[in-house]
Amino acid sequence: MDTIYIERDILKLPRTKAILDRYPMARQIMINRYSDVFNAPGQNFRVQKSNPALILANKHGNRVIATPPGYHIGGKNNYYFSHMLNCIYDCRYCYLQGMYRSANYVLFVNYDDFFEDIRETTDRHQTPSWFFSGYDCDSLALEPMTNFMADCLDAFSKMPKANLEIRTKSTQIRTLLTRPAIDNCVVAYSLSPEPIVSQEEHKTPSLDKRLAALKTLQQDGWRIGLRFDPLLKTDNAEKLYNNFFEQVFSELDQAAIHSVSLGPFRLPKPFFKKMIRLYPESKLLAANMNVRENMISYDEKTETDLLNYCETQLQEYITPEQYFPCVSVT
Repeated sequence: MDTIYIERDILKLPRTKAILDRYPMARQIMINRYSDVFNAPGQNFRVQKSNPALILANKHGNRVIATPPGYHIGGKNNYYFSHMLNCIYDCRYCYLQGMYRSANYVLFVNYDDFFEDIRETTDRHQTPSWFFSGYDCDSLALEPMTNFMADCLDAFSKMPKANLEIRTKSTQIRTLLTRPAIDNCVVAYSLSPEPIVSQEEHKTPSLDKRLAALKTLQQDGWRIGLRFDPLLKTDNAEKLYNNFFEQVFSELDQAAIHSVSLGPFRLPKPFFKKMIRLYPESKLLAANMNVRENMISYDEKTETDLLNYCETQLQEYITPEQYFPCVSVT
């Protein structure tokens, strides 16, 4: 990390100091609010992506947010939280590059405020609540630097009515393996066929490495989830996804998988237009797309055919109780 921006109000916090100590050669720049840097005009996401800076900040308000309708894995009370903004990976379909002006990483160091908000939200409900991490970042990719998930698991281990989903593509699982598994946590991996990983999911671990991490977590007692999202149209898509599902479920204990979901490729129209400007050479973004309710997606038949095919394949491996589609499949 070459450059670290630090909000003045958090400079003396122990977590801030611990992170700065890991990067003694980094240039340190004091700022008043992270948004002054992160939301500044004239930034180039693609240029910054090659060498992003780190911004250490305090998250004020709206730390726990209700998920969009349909975003759940069986619970009635569903929320997400983002201890970070932006991701170390460079997936060509990622909406973050269309949503943010900056590719710099923002880390909110007031972890305890997140956990207190989660406790208060949980206490408002009589039934258990779900909290999803990894909505605006990868939950584990920078764990060696942040130690956020270690503290998060400590907090959730004391909140049996609060369930945590850790969404990731990372193989940084040491934090999980050095502690006993807890029943109210699901480690959910986003998975794609290896040709899609190599072509579209730049800088991410290979499919084989993700499956190895999942297998290790299962053997260590952790509940796991599989997120096949987004499904992408390719040449010979049916054969590709058929072989993909066969590989995934041959390496994992199917009965011990907590949940499986499918999701189509969809982006808000403004995000898509910005991503096209950033990556005009991208074959994925140059494919024929339709606009539906201000969302960019494949045409309805292409999307439905791919979802239906993949859903049919999944029925060979999982039970209906394990399956949570991100959209209705008709």
